[in-house]
Amino acid sequence: MLRACSLGSGSSGNALVVEARDGSTVTRVLVDNGFNLRQLGRRLARADLALDDIDAVLVTHEHSDHVGGVVRYACKAGLPVYCSEGTARAADLPGRGVRWRELVSGVRHVIGAVVVDPYEVPHDAAEPLQFVFGDGQRWLGLLTDAGEPTATMVAALRRVDALVLECNHDEGMLRAGPYAAFLKARIAGARGHLSNAQAAALLRQVDCARLQWVAAAHLSAQNNTKDLAREALAAVLGCAPGDVAIADQEEGLDWRVV
Repeated sequence: MLRACSLGSGSSGNALVVEARDGSTVTRVLVDNGFNLRQLGRRLARADLALDDIDAVLVTHEHSDHVGGVVRYACKAGLPVYCSEGTARAADLPGRGVRWRELVSGVRHVIGAVVVDPYEVPHDAAEPLQFVFGDGQRWLGLLTDAGEPTATMVAALRRVDALVLECNHDEGMLRAGPYAAFLKARIAGARGHLSNAQAAALLRQVDCARLQWVAAAHLSAQNNTKDLAREALAAVLGCAPGDVAIADQEEGLDWRVV
């Protein structure tokens, strides 16, 4: 069985738990941690988990909302951290006493009962990765922090049964919003973040017939709304907007079976 829950998703901190079971073996991996130990513990407790229930940490990239709490937690819990060489170097994981293990785009890695397929994405970081997780039968795709859809991303997500997908901003809200011009350009650029429209365009290229559920993630508090994100994805999925889940910044997303 494969399931996942978000502990929070957005510019103030990100963390996702993926759990796979293979007979009596249960493996839980934490993807990113932008929260301090107290916040992380509180958010894990909300999912009926404790700090010592995690078996490994994966990191997508070195930005603080994704890696800010990783070193302290991993060192305290004695957990290995898996990421690209570029991310490890940019976050100085080896120099900070972290047990680092390398992940390479396109090369499958197995952590206990969790199968991990990393894939590269365009983002303004050293060597960012996103992941597809599996238990051998079902597959969950994770895609946040990418500037534009690519053939690599579509290929990686084509087989997934569930998807956590970035809907960072509404293009009109971003243009009219209060951000400085350079920040607007960064967010909307090819190495920035996916808009609702870009997320919907990518979703059109995925086999939606296999999708059991989709959750919109990494929504901007200033440049998007839950309703706009839901409407954009629902139009592609052919479902009611309310059927699209949201990985919220504060509340995250409750456990969902894939």
